[in-house]
Amino acid sequence: MTENTPSDNSQIDQPVRLTAAEARVLGALVEKEITTPDYYPLSLNALGNACNQRSNREPLMNLDEDELRQALHGLERKQLAGRFRSGDGRVTKYEHWLGEAFNLNRAETALLCVLLLRGPQTPGELRGRTERLHQFDEISDVLAGLQKLMEREPPLAAMLPRQPGTKESRFAHLLSGPAESILLPASASPAEPPAPDPAYEERIAQLEAAVEELRQQVAGLRQKIEALPG
Repeated sequence: MTENTPSDNSQIDQPVRLTAAEARVLGALVEKEITTPDYYPLSLNALGNACNQRSNREPLMNLDEDELRQALHGLERKQLAGRFRSGDGRVTKYEHWLGEAFNLNRAETALLCVLLLRGPQTPGELRGRTERLHQFDEISDVLAGLQKLMEREPPLAAMLPRQPGTKESRFAHLLSGPAESILLPASASPAEPPAPDPAYEERIAQLEAAVEELRQQVAGLRQKIEALPG
């Protein structure tokens, strides 16, 4: 894949709304172009295997041939993927046009690809999961790439509100709609906090009592040592 320099020459200047299948197909095409260039573009069978593989995919999918074709037709209408333009073989193959559609550089392409394949992630997760696609030396490099995606018009990524009990914010792509729709499905409700565990609380109380007893014993020993003749 050639290195592209970001500019204002993007072909798509309106928000894109991908279905879950379209997002998976697009992400798989981008990934395989970079990681297995000798086998790219992909046949329909190879594309199905890439979309349905059990590793590096969240959630897992089982797209059939009809679903793959529908997703490819949808991506072609959106000018993001379709039949290999230079193909003249017996087997129809498919390619993505993400780079020319948005004029992305390698870092932005890698981040967007992994977000498409694995959903919202923290910068640390993204750094580890993009290693095969692009090498980010520091977390700051990941954040710089995400910032560029967020500053585009329309934006291609967004930072999600930090979840309770987490230290890092997660980032999501916006090619399937607003970030709010990724956080919580309409039919879902926020999880209730877990009920207190009486056994756990009792154990904590016992440990605190033991620590206090040890503290008193140490204080008593210190007094005896200080009282010894010099």
